[in-house]
Amino acid sequence: MGDSSPSSPGPESTRFDGVLVLVVDDDTDIRESFAGGFRAEGAEVLTCSDGQEAVVLCGEHQPDIVILDMMLPRRSGFLVLEKIKGYEESPLVIMVTANEGKRHQAYAEGYGADRYLTKPVSLAKLLDVAAELIEAELE
Repeated sequence: MGDSSPSSPGPESTRFDGVLVLVVDDDTDIRESFAGGFRAEGAEVLTCSDGQEAVVLCGEHQPDIVILDMMLPRRSGFLVLEKIKGYEESPLVIMVTANEGKRHQAYAEGYGADRYLTKPVSLAKLLDVAAELIEAELE
């Protein structure tokens, strides 16, 4: 009754068309929530749960943006960040972590993190930050 049809996308539903996103988080619920949000807005999404796989996926698929947790099995988010920001065509990186320490934020930014967000972060905020970074990259 008055609800818009699910087949009628909203005005922002395609703001990530043509964007490849890699979501790296060892928490399945967070990983799937973030991935679902990006997919709902038109992104192609890859996911993984450990740092070693993240490096491999970045090398094979060259994502446009990486959503990266700091505390990961097999290779920390910092080591992933250092490696992927060393690529000639490095992706944008949003580091998302429960660690609120300024030292960790400075370290992440020193290795090239484009943004540093602390958990819990709303999906809407993450998507908005990602859209801002992508728009700035295209200018």
